[in-house]
Amino acid sequence: LYERAGLEPQKICGITTLDVVRSNKFLHDLTGQQIESMSVPVVGGYTGVQSGPSAVPLFSQCPSAAKLDEDQLKKLIESVQEANKAVTDAKKGKGAAVLSMAYAGARFGQAVLAGLSGVRTTECCFVKSDVQEGLDYFASKVTFGPDGVEQVHPVGKITPFEATLLNDAVKILKQEIDDGLKYANESKLGGQSDTSNESPAKVMA
Repeated sequence: LYERAGLEPQKICGITTLDVVRSNKFLHDLTGQQIESMSVPVVGGYTGVQSGPSAVPLFSQCPSAAKLDEDQLKKLIESVQEANKAVTDAKKGKGAAVLSMAYAGARFGQAVLAGLSGVRTTECCFVKSDVQEGLDYFASKVTFGPDGVEQVHPVGKITPFEATLLNDAVKILKQEIDDGLKYANESKLGGQSDTSNESPAKVMA
């Protein structure tokens, strides 16, 4: 919708920082290592109540997780993917992870503002990219600069188990993205004129 309204795709980001924050916290709780030194990238999608498996935390890319065995890593990943559901269940459907969401939002905002000020900062978010074959949108590491998203980083080296999870995530994301694009094509933002019948040249003008 926002892209159709004329905004640059590099400046349209889906915030997935909460998944990164949770991954770091769960790893810290398990290992006891300093959380400030942890940076677990989470790729794919976002751990919504219905789409948790679309987000894949890549613990293999964080040195703090190097000594964990396969069972420990599987439990960590499951904890991240089911975190939203766990909070909702704990609050009996009457609330969400308000404080952690606020912290994640502040962290993401700080990264964007730092980039805009000229201090290039890397954070994970959901953006339009060609990082993942077959998907137009994908969450991965990006670097923010004065013009918004300056670089979308590749997924990088992952384990066979993470690759399996990523393949499953792609299937979920494909359907969700298709549904989202269909909605966007059938809708418009408030105050946005209907340009569906106008020529591309007139729309751009």
